[in-house]
Amino acid sequence: MSSWWQLGEGSGLLGEDLALYKIECPFCNERGNFERAFHAEKKKPGARKVLNFDVYKCANCAGYVHVLWSASEFGGSQGLHQFRVLPWPIGRPTAPEHWPDEIRRSWEQAHDSLNHENWDAAAVMARSALQAAFRRQGAKGRTLNDETASLAAQGILPPIMKEWSTELRLLANDSAHPDQDQEATNPQDARDVVEFLDYLLEYLYNLPKSIGDYRKRREKAEGDTYE
Repeated sequence: MSSWWQLGEGSGLLGEDLALYKIECPFCNERGNFERAFHAEKKKPGARKVLNFDVYKCANCAGYVHVLWSASEFGGSQGLHQFRVLPWPIGRPTAPEHWPDEIRRSWEQAHDSLNHENWDAAAVMARSALQAAFRRQGAKGRTLNDETASLAAQGILPPIMKEWSTELRLLANDSAHPDQDQEATNPQDARDVVEFLDYLLEYLYNLPKSIGDYRKRREKAEGDTYE
């Protein structure tokens, strides 16, 4: 996104009203329990696009959040909207809801372990998320190495991702099955493998969803044109 006027255009949440239930209080972590304390709007010159500037007060802890949000300009009743919140919750990573549950849990635990500098745990949970994602993609084999090779042979994993998947597997195996004299996981290694996991899930789940959302919008727009 290169301009705030693009907020809610092309990707976002269904509907033209703010999905308040998805906003989490950064102070008490309660979701959706807010009262609006302030509202202002800025309209794009010569267009229907509107940016909403809202301040919400948490009804649980009385903390405040600033919400910038906007609906898509030509979305109609089935359009999209998107928002940004300040401040945001710190230390509680939340995976996208369209990911399978077992992947979401492992990914969140991997990132939470990074935040708390539990490097071994971060590597192990990254491996768990990786294997769960591969199995969701139909990987075959008795080991993660076999499953990685299976997806690469099918063209689901590009060569560079196959290579990185192997590195992640080896590092996490060391953490999960340590030898007596084995050194602790290097902090930068743990950060690298979790970052790779982020790229992998972006490729396997977020990118296909974005493409699917685009196709649905295009089909709807073409349908509206012919009505």
